This record gives sequence, C-alpha cells and structure tokens, in this order.
Amino acid sequence: MSAEAEYFSKDFEWETLRQEIENNPSYQYHLLPFTDTPSQQQEIQASEDSEAWKRFHHRHSSGKFFKERSSVIPILRGNKDIIVYACDCSSETLERAKEIVHSSSIFAVQNRFHPFFCDFACTGFPKWLVCDSCIESLSLKQQECSSDVKEGGVADKSGSYLSRECGCCIGGVDFVSLIFTLSAVPLKKMSPAIMECFSVLKPGGLLLFRDYGLYDMTMLRFEQEKRVGFRIFLQGVGFIEVLVVSLLLGC
Repeated sequence: MSAEAEYFSKDFEWETLRQEIENNPSYQYHLLPFTDTPSQQQEIQASEDSEAWKRFHHRHSSGKFFKERSSVIPILRGNKDIIVYACDCSSETLERAKEIVHSSSIFAVQNRFHPFFCDFACTGFPKWLVCDSCIESLSLKQQECSSDVKEGGVADKSGSYLSRECGCCIGGVDFVSLIFTLSAVPLKKMSPAIMECFSVLKPGGLLLFRDYGLYDMTMLRFEQEKRVGFRIFLQGVGFIEVLVVSLLLGC
C-alpha cells in the first residue's frame, strides 16, 4: 500500500517572493501601469470570443493535453453519496471527462456524475440547477443562515428537498468549484460570473477556486509584448489569462 500523499498550502514565503520579483529589473514591466491601444483592444475583444476556446479545445480533442487524474475523481471517491454536476463550454472536454470518470471503478458513478454544456459567464446556469423562485428562497435562507451563525444557531438546509419534491429544479448545490476558470473569464464578466456562482449555492455553501496568482510562474513566463492590460496577458492560443488572485485581492 502506497504512502499517503502530503499536501501543502504553500511551498514558499510570499513576501520573500514578492521582494525578489519586484527587485528584479527583468520583471519591472509586470509592475508598470498599462495604457492600451486600439489594436490591443481588438485583441482583447477577439480573445473574449468563445471561438478562441473552441479552437483550443478542438486542437486538443484527442485528450492528450488533459490530465488523466481528473479533479472530479477524488471528489466522487471521497464520498459515495456525493453527486457532481460538471459544466464546461466545450463538448469535447465534457466527453473526455465522461470517458475518464466512467472508466474508473467508482461506486455507482453513472448516477453520480452529470456533465452538461454551459458557459455560465455568458448565459448563467440552467434553471434546472436552481429556478428563479428557488434562487429567491435560497437568498432568504442564506440571510437566515448568516443570522443563525452570528447568534450561534444551526443553519437549515431543508429547502433543496422541497425543490426536488416539487420538480422545479434540484434546489442548488453545496459547493461550486472553479479550477482555472476565472482566469479565462473576461474582466467585465468576472464579477457577474462570481455572483452567478453564489446564486446557486445552498445556505452555508462554499465557492472554491484554484487559479493563477500574482508573481507565480504563469505571470513571470509572459513576455512584455504579451501584455494587453495590467496583469492581463494574451495566450499564444488566442485567449486572455488574467491573474485572478491579484484582482480579487484588489492588488
């Protein structure tokens, strides 16, 4: 039996890294203000088009680009009662994910993994996930949940069961996971996209994300001519990468 893997929240001191980067002359262009030009604005608009992502996914449709160790599999294996609804704006990616998950030896995986096509940053989540009336109900329950937590009470999550009995929707989800997703969302759509994720959460639910951040290797590898905004870069495959962590922290 193999030894358990160890996971670390960080493998460096961030302040030390920040000082090292900011004192390195070769990285100074990352710290300078940015004034865009009309041609760069055109590049940004073109990269925000979903066609850029379609070209990317079509290029890697064989599946060799995507890791076999899908982030979904540990979730499904960790709890036999959990149900995963996985969305993507690429049908090729969804098919590849379905192949990987269904080829695993996970208990009752066909009934617990539900991939669906959706570009939530543009269209929002489908109403079968949570309908308008339930969104309003969840919002009220979320307020009650916050009040209960402040007063030392226990949050009530029974609303989702009522939704399933009525058949209007599944009643929202317990958590939303965004894995290298926000960095690909256009800046003007990022705040609405995050709010859309919160809108489908049950009271006490969590929004989890993993993405590119300030001073990480993704930032440092971009050359100066790839800048199309302050801490915004144009990928070689034709779409934008945003340093999400620096934006969320207001850096």
